[in-house]
Amino acid sequence: MNIGEAAARSGVSAKMIRHYESIGLIEADRRPNGYRSYGPQDVAVLRFIRHARDLAFPLEDIRRLLALWRDRSRASGDVKRMALAHVEALESKAAALAAMAGSLRHLATHCHGDDRPDCPILAELEGRGG
Repeated sequence: MNIGEAAARSGVSAKMIRHYESIGLIEADRRPNGYRSYGPQDVAVLRFIRHARDLAFPLEDIRRLLALWRDRSRASGDVKRMALAHVEALESKAAALAAMAGSLRHLATHCHGDDRPDCPILAELEGRGG
């Protein structure tokens, strides 16, 4: 199948398929005319990548997960460790985002939001504090 068909079947855009190929996550066969050719296994790999990206795995982790997926002698513990490390990173990022949201909420609460020029939000961004 061509790149458009692979994109439709996998849910990954043709642009991203080309990107994944350029960084070595997927390798397309080439027809004699130079066009890329994809098979069902390529679509499975693209779906795997899409699902991993939906879970916010970084590309290097996806590369390692693909290697584990392809290795039938893998230990599931290796996959579990990667998943739990990613959960920890996501939870840390979520906590940082929640703290940022709380700070902004606090600043917005103390901003009068009227016609006066004084604004604790801008003062904080400037480094003067609210």
